[in-house]
Amino acid sequence: MPQLIELTDLSCEGAAVFAQLTNAQLRSRLEPEKGVFIAESPKVIDRALDAGYRPLALLMERGKLAGAGGRIAARCPDVPVYTGARELLAQLTGYTLTRGVLCAMHRPPLPDAAALCAGAKRVAVLENIVDATNIGAIFRSAAALGMDAVLVTPSCCDPLCRRAIRVSMGTVFQIPWTRIGQTAADWPAAGLALLGDLGFRTAAMALRSDALSLDDPRLPAAEKLAIILGTEGDGLAADTIARCDWTVRIPMAHGVDSLNVAAASAVAFWQLRRAPEDR
Repeated sequence: MPQLIELTDLSCEGAAVFAQLTNAQLRSRLEPEKGVFIAESPKVIDRALDAGYRPLALLMERGKLAGAGGRIAARCPDVPVYTGARELLAQLTGYTLTRGVLCAMHRPPLPDAAALCAGAKRVAVLENIVDATNIGAIFRSAAALGMDAVLVTPSCCDPLCRRAIRVSMGTVFQIPWTRIGQTAADWPAAGLALLGDLGFRTAAMALRSDALSLDDPRLPAAEKLAIILGTEGDGLAADTIARCDWTVRIPMAHGVDSLNVAAASAVAFWQLRRAPEDR
């Protein structure tokens, strides 16, 4: 049976993991240090549980216990379920709960990048992307459009931050991912060298006049391909582009020069996905 704990005020120590989720800088520091992250909404929590992530505590509006929230609680019989009025929970978290259910979960250790990519044919590499919405959207596209794994550079936004998880619709739990390097100094030289050692050709998505068109037949023909996408605004660093095998550009019409990085990722993933016989 779920361990129901009724909240009547904000003094419950066990519910502190859910406090003030709107403070992004604080959460980004404390969640990794404490080894936790927050999953939001029954569908997303289901995907995390299906992928083997371990729940730590649940927080849900009282009215959700009879529906999807109760079903989630039944899947987590050994963790506390904090519940209370909608207004009180909004005061605790700093915002009104989406779908009325949150789950604090243990962070698993990240796998080694080389081990993660050992059997992969198509990987996405995200360089210094800092917007959680973009991270979540890219993960959703990567999962849907045939990427085998996602690698994020050390300066990227945390894919397990609450907003990235929500925007990804939980696909961050379905596609393998890890960080490529531990510090900023590990990218691009060491990271790209690792990809080369693993047999990947590297395609830097960048606005260059000498870039290959995305529909160039050499790109999908590559047995193993890493598609590298850069940060919002500035795009990929010049050093990264210089070290890649190809620079690639999406053909544009009507004088449009570029797409948002999340939109560009979806176009690139679809065009450069594995050949049908390899899927």
